[in-house]
Amino acid sequence: MTTTLRPTGPEEPRPGGGRLRHWQVWANGRAVGKVLIAEHLGTGRIEGLEITEARRRGRGTVAALAAEEVLRGWGCHRVEVSVPTGASAGHRLARALGYTETSHHMHKRLSRPPLPRPELTTRPIGPEEFQDWLDGINRGYRDQLRRVGLTERQAAEKVAADVARLLPSLHATPGMAVHLLLVPGEPGPAGSLWLSLDNGRLPPDDRPLAWVMNVEVEPGRRGRGYGRELMLTAERLCLAAGVHDLGLNVYAANEPAHRLYESLGYRLTRRQYAKPL
Repeated sequence: MTTTLRPTGPEEPRPGGGRLRHWQVWANGRAVGKVLIAEHLGTGRIEGLEITEARRRGRGTVAALAAEEVLRGWGCHRVEVSVPTGASAGHRLARALGYTETSHHMHKRLSRPPLPRPELTTRPIGPEEFQDWLDGINRGYRDQLRRVGLTERQAAEKVAADVARLLPSLHATPGMAVHLLLVPGEPGPAGSLWLSLDNGRLPPDDRPLAWVMNVEVEPGRRGRGYGRELMLTAERLCLAAGVHDLGLNVYAANEPAHRLYESLGYRLTRRQYAKPL
């Protein structure tokens, strides 16, 4: 049995930068599946891999390894995959091929706005405060990227590209909300929330999806419920904008954040994996 990949068309630009290409998986002279491969800033992604005929014959493994070879040819130093929670075969394949679980996607369906804590205040960030806030967020993001395997240069390039894509107009970017949490009698903000109110649509009925881009509590003020209040602020902002679905990404090793999100009713929807090439 010979399993190979054949492109179904030319390379295409990837939304947000980079490139992608669709491939068919062929075995013994016929198409038995499909793969979508993408690349951006030296990081590759196997965006989709489906074997439609004669599963459990190792075709998924061979197709994934062939996709990795394509990404090496594109100059990628790292490959990522995203697997739905219920796709047990996909999780087994990722682990068998040496991928490490890096982060989780979680989701919550919103119904009614939660009441705020009366002793706390949240407000939109002002333009004069924005750059200092963004500098701090970027430092933390770079540190997290380095912890999951990127070099200093790769992390810096990804941070710059993501800021350009997500905040093209910085403080005035439509659909983005940044709020600060204030505690009476304490100097400066205790934390911040960065929320995207337009992060795509959810099938099958094309519902709008909001996304928690970042939630941060100052290190010396943690353990007081401020992170919970910021997450509830996100829910109130979503519902005020008519959005009833809220998602987020949390690093796999961040157990306190997992406990918080689970206590608020978020459910795990996808696991993210990565490995060096």
